[in-house]
Amino acid sequence: MSGTSSPSSPSSPSAPSGTSCPSGTSGAATGPLRIVRVANFVTPVSGGLRTALRHLGEGYAAAGHDPVLVIPGAEHSDESTPQGRVITLPGVEIPGTGGYRVLARRAPVEALLARLAPDRLEVSDRTTLRWTGEWARRRRIPSVMVSHESADGVLGTWGVPGPFARRAGDALNRRSAYAYTRIVCTTAWAAAEFERIGARNVVRAPLGVDLAAWHPAHRDPAVRQRYARDGEALLVMCSRLSPEKRPDDALDALAQLRAQGVPAVLVVAGDGPLRARLTERARAARLPVAFLGHVARRADLAALLATADVALAPGPVETFGLAALEALACGTPVVASARSALPALIGSAGAAARTPAQYAGAVRRLLAVPEGARRARARDRAELHPWPAAVAAFLAAHGVSAARPAVHPAAALPDPRP
Repeated sequence: MSGTSSPSSPSSPSAPSGTSCPSGTSGAATGPLRIVRVANFVTPVSGGLRTALRHLGEGYAAAGHDPVLVIPGAEHSDESTPQGRVITLPGVEIPGTGGYRVLARRAPVEALLARLAPDRLEVSDRTTLRWTGEWARRRRIPSVMVSHESADGVLGTWGVPGPFARRAGDALNRRSAYAYTRIVCTTAWAAAEFERIGARNVVRAPLGVDLAAWHPAHRDPAVRQRYARDGEALLVMCSRLSPEKRPDDALDALAQLRAQGVPAVLVVAGDGPLRARLTERARAARLPVAFLGHVARRADLAALLATADVALAPGPVETFGLAALEALACGTPVVASARSALPALIGSAGAAARTPAQYAGAVRRLLAVPEGARRARARDRAELHPWPAAVAAFLAAHGVSAARPAVHPAAALPDPRP
């Protein structure tokens, strides 16, 4: 890995090629490092981001490093967990998001970072926390920003016209690429918007799936009996019910299937601001949809995913899609939005669609494949993405070897409170 190169100006799409240790010298760091991770939009009931943070933290700790996670919450807390130290700072709740909070006040976060003295900084938010990249650069601390969503894609789902969304997304991405040592993208789809602006500090690091926790063995006949009658196709959607996830497309696809004479039912696992409207819509249209809300027990969700015939993932701006990967690990094929990164992830273990009619057609084609074959294909695809490989890729993005370093006595961590 190369040392830091200084861009000519903040407006330049080119960005530092990255450092592998705070001094700027080349070569992977060999000792245990404090990797401080800061993230917004993490709640006890949030999905993919919370899962990714947990597995990465556990992987960093298993590799002998000292991971610290800083997230927003209703009040201050500080605890030791298997993923390392987790510090919650009071955050501002965003109306209409179902409880999401952000670390909107810079001063408390900056003071905490100074006390923690990170060797590496990892940020999972490209908006309100982008200042942390400059903070780290001034202190010669290597930093990465993890791109968990498409900037112009999200703007588009909010109704911003395409050309304006693209220009705004490009401007945001230029500032992010300049601020951080590296931009970590989990798929080629996610990296494309940074490559479009000529950013040179983009690295690829896929996420993973727990292949033991998500397994076809969790299939449960009692779950099928609860939600579907004999001969009915059981569909599942595991998603946050918010506009950018396009959950309406799943209901439209179900309506199309029913109109075509396919006896399908849908189970929705997840909550969000659109739940009440979707529930009322399903009731008015007499669609057989069960809304479970947030499913707290992982074993219950694994049983649902392993029992379903097909999983739907209609979100058009997914950069990876952990819920889809968990379905594949459970042996269930996925029909995903053709606009997202998921088609490349699921490969032949599912199908891609753009419209509700196409979703319905894809479901019918998958149901026509012998069950054993389609389930084996799904599991085989998931096995390409174990978490240890993902952790190794993220550590490499930090310029750190995945091999466990020699352990040095850990210094006592300071109290983060003022």
